[in-house]
Amino acid sequence: MIKDGSTVKIHYILTVEGVILDQSGEGEPLTYIQGSGQIIPGLESQLTGLKMGERKEVTVPPDQGYGTIDPNAYQKVAKTAFQNAPQLKVGDVVTGQLGENQFQAIVSNIGADDITLDFNHPLAGKTLRFSIEVVEIV
Repeated sequence: MIKDGSTVKIHYILTVEGVILDQSGEGEPLTYIQGSGQIIPGLESQLTGLKMGERKEVTVPPDQGYGTIDPNAYQKVAKTAFQNAPQLKVGDVVTGQLGENQFQAIVSNIGADDITLDFNHPLAGKTLRFSIEVVEIV
């Protein structure tokens, strides 16, 4: 049975709004340690008590997954800061570096002189649905 400290292997399929976004590879389950914070809290809490071979459908609300959308995570940046500004469109993912920190952001708006970047996690504000199969518990 899955409990804190267990090393667990699961197969999973993650869907958001009916679209499969991620899944464990064929024959390659995800391995994590229960209670260590290696997977999102809303998924980890719903796996407690499952046994090897069990399957479960798990729904994780945004506040137990990747968080709610933070309105302060948007930032306007001058178009001149982008080498490829003319090619950018809303929804594009851009990467950059600020000091020694690398970042990813989503283009959320393109104005005449600036581009608004969304630094929220791409799955922030989304309800996550997992199909889980417990493969191994040690």
